Amino acid sequence: MRVLPRATLAALGAAVLSAVLAVPAVAASPAPATPDAAAAPQAAATSCDTPATHRISQVQGSGDATPLAGRTVRVEGVVTGDFQRSDQLSGFFLQDPEPDSDPATSEGLFAFARDTLKDVKPGDRVLVTGKAVEYNGWTELSPVTAVDVCGTGTVPARPYTLPGDGLEPVENMLLTFPQPLTVTDHYNLGRFGEVTVSADGRLFQPTDRPGVDAGQQRARTLLIDDGSTRQNPATLPPVVRTGQVAMGLTGVLSYGFDTYRLQPTKPVTYLDANPRLPKPFPVVGNVRVASFNTLNWFTTVGSRGASNAEEQRRQLAKLVAALKGIDADAVALMEVENNGQTALQTLVDAVNAEVGAGTYAALTHPYPGTDAIRVGLIYKPARLEPVGEPQASQDPVFSRPPLIQTFRRPGGGQPFTMVVNHLKSKGSCPAGGPDADQGDGQGCWNATRVKQAQALLGLVEDLPNPLVLGDLNAYGEEDPIDTLEVGGLTSLTKRFVPAPLRYSYLFDGMSGELDHALAGRQLLKRVTSTTIWHINADEPRILDYNTEFNPPDLYRPDAYRSSDHDPVVIGLTLPGGKG
Repeated sequence: MRVLPRATLAALGAAVLSAVLAVPAVAASPAPATPDAAAAPQAAATSCDTPATHRISQVQGSGDATPLAGRTVRVEGVVTGDFQRSDQLSGFFLQDPEPDSDPATSEGLFAFARDTLKDVKPGDRVLVTGKAVEYNGWTELSPVTAVDVCGTGTVPARPYTLPGDGLEPVENMLLTFPQPLTVTDHYNLGRFGEVTVSADGRLFQPTDRPGVDAGQQRARTLLIDDGSTRQNPATLPPVVRTGQVAMGLTGVLSYGFDTYRLQPTKPVTYLDANPRLPKPFPVVGNVRVASFNTLNWFTTVGSRGASNAEEQRRQLAKLVAALKGIDADAVALMEVENNGQTALQTLVDAVNAEVGAGTYAALTHPYPGTDAIRVGLIYKPARLEPVGEPQASQDPVFSRPPLIQTFRRPGGGQPFTMVVNHLKSKGSCPAGGPDADQGDGQGCWNATRVKQAQALLGLVEDLPNPLVLGDLNAYGEEDPIDTLEVGGLTSLTKRFVPAPLRYSYLFDGMSGELDHALAGRQLLKRVTSTTIWHINADEPRILDYNTEFNPPDLYRPDAYRSSDHDPVVIGLTLPGGKG
């Protein structure tokens, strides 16, 4: 659960107390909120003999906000979720065991009352006095001036199926989800204990493939929180990867940061419906090539990538494990530090130390550009021999110039040409002009990426059997990819990878393909298979090489979360040559 500033109301002109408080509750330090003047006499007199003034459904109302805002009310219900500690939500959930006849009114309420006022537990029947408020979209009682435990009761969890008719009518209620829900986002798992799940499988970027409805996808999603206000909590929810499935999810429904949040009241069980693969799916052919974004492999510590020597050691170990697993004859690399051959050769040396001296060699980029990062290309001299010298475009449209190299198998045979790219990213948007975000889902700098795609088509016209590959920063149905396809190149992942597995990146809870491989017409006849090895996009970032906040026992020197992009692997069957 994230935290944000919240002021505690004070009585009789007392000074306002400030603190960093959890959504939706108060800060992690001080005492319970002081009752207001009108509520103070009532608070002293309340007991189990003092009846409720309103039903919970009346406090909730049938709209988005409470109709009783600012009024002191007394309600009765059964505690369904206890999160009263100051490092939790600083309150508890209660629910009317006898629902009214209006399906638009919720039967649950959140009482902003720490255990210092009155400690309660699930199953307690309570009478609660407090002020009805709408706190950033969340109906609650705050401050609470009296909590009386008056027996016990039971409230069964209400079954709810996504996509439903909206979550406002069940806000603060105890819910259970009978359907399988797929993990679709875990970006804030380590920082806030949050996981997002969705009905009917994972979510995809609307511009990645036809038929994706963004609004319908939103209705299928639910954020699972951890009931905690701690950032980077020492105790984490289950560490899950995208594609795993939650079954029998049960909890109370809160609201904060513009989204509904389920606070589990039972441990969440995840089924491993998307197991890790120790190696990519096998690709067929006598030549194997790949593309891999290294996520800022820098030998200069403290710039991008690793911030200290220990992180750099951990990052290098993961990258080496990934390249060993890919085991390609040539690998196109992105996001390598642009410091001559230093970063690239350091990576090659580390791989060769594991797989054998001289196994890989690094090409020299003749014109790497002036950006902090560059593209690179490593290959196995025993498996491929360069034809001619490396080339590069000096067209100013490229901030990271493509690297071009023709190869053939030892002893001759049909050549092919790798064109390694890293097109303009979607970040650092301009305020106006054609490269501003046009609101069409393609993000900013799309016009520049289209120009870069057009320039690539000009480059490959005279190349023998071109293979354009790399991080193109465009999803599968965006303009740059359309430009390349209309220009005569064919997406190998669209042709060979099944749609549910065709993704290489996860952003904002939606999977999509930013990493592409496109072949010219003649080479396409020689492509026998293509796969994407899902070692990064599905893995939570808490497993990466960083030492800040990541629990040390989670790190492994393996390929998983070696980057944030998945590698693409292509199998070619080329005539001629040997080996």
